[in-house]
Amino acid sequence: MRDPGSPHSLVIGGTRGIGRALVKVFAAEGHTVSAVGRRCPPESERVVGHVRNWALDLVDHGALPGNLGAIIQEHGPVNNLVFLQRYRGTADNWTGELDTSLTATRNVIESVADAFASQGGKSIVVVGSLASQLIASEQPLSYHVAKAGLAQMVRYYAVKLGPKRIRVNCVTPGTVIKAESQNTNQRNERLTRWYERLTPAGRMVTAEEVARVIAFLCSEAASVITGQDLVVDGGLSLHLQASLIGELAAAN
Repeated sequence: MRDPGSPHSLVIGGTRGIGRALVKVFAAEGHTVSAVGRRCPPESERVVGHVRNWALDLVDHGALPGNLGAIIQEHGPVNNLVFLQRYRGTADNWTGELDTSLTATRNVIESVADAFASQGGKSIVVVGSLASQLIASEQPLSYHVAKAGLAQMVRYYAVKLGPKRIRVNCVTPGTVIKAESQNTNQRNERLTRWYERLTPAGRMVTAEEVARVIAFLCSEAASVITGQDLVVDGGLSLHLQASLIGELAAAN
């Protein structure tokens, strides 16, 4: 049940990776959190506090409004809405990615826009990708198009929802150390050394650090920030690619 007086934060994709780290941050700050995922995590992995996990199919568009209504009925009007979902299916990438990333995001926003709290901050944050601007050769075309579409969706809703005093922003991480991949990254010492050498911050970014940036954009400290895309990659994307090629060539 909701902690009376606490903000209600609805986290789409809140059961793993950056989403799970964000749920922990919100819970530590006293939020009531509704964490949505394709399935609920096992009991041993659930975040303690005023957190409830919801298993929802975001692409079941007919059932989505009713499921969101049930969350709001239980935990009350929304203060913060954060999107971190990804398409992880095995069907057609184009249909699945656009449906999961773009259509589902639009449908959730349209369903929840009139259910934000009348008091306190009101914020939407979409977690994007540098593939909205650059090319990630390991990702399909659908991923790039979806991420670019999300960036424009953020700007559109920042204007459309501004009269409701709902702020809409984007956080764009680079490569992130997540709990699920931390051991793999630690074992790959060569990759870790290159990130330390090429990233101005001197290391890779953690999921917890990205989560804290999202929490900042949901806080009163960011009360006049809307329609923005904040890159969180330790400065790695500031490098001109030709310069990186030169540095790699000189080192080998």
